[in-house]
Amino acid sequence: MKKLYSLAPALLSTMPLLADSGAAVPENNLTKTISIFGIVLAFFYLILWRPEQKRRKKMKNLRDGLKSGDKITAMGIIGEIAEIKENTIVLKVEGAKIEMLKAAISEIHQPAEQAVKEEPAAEPA
Repeated sequence: MKKLYSLAPALLSTMPLLADSGAAVPENNLTKTISIFGIVLAFFYLILWRPEQKRRKKMKNLRDGLKSGDKITAMGIIGEIAEIKENTIVLKVEGAKIEMLKAAISEIHQPAEQAVKEEPAAEPA
């Protein structure tokens, strides 16, 4: 406690040094504020909002182009599409069928047509 009292005069003597010597005159304060606000908005649009919009649009197009037989991942469950309804899909997983929302689809592995095309034909020996 004695140390605190011994430091008090030293701290109080520096107070005038830390005080503002005069009132600052605001120059172009509104212009600077508006320009910084504009830069921040441009940053958020270019770095965050626009890429997210592109990603959502791409995923929506992929979900709209689904067909029966496509292999997908929905909420960590990998399966094949058995049936497509308006807002849901029926996913076939090892003999069981699960109905899920289209919005739950996180990844489309391979459309059914590409899987057939990419299988190599058996070469005669």
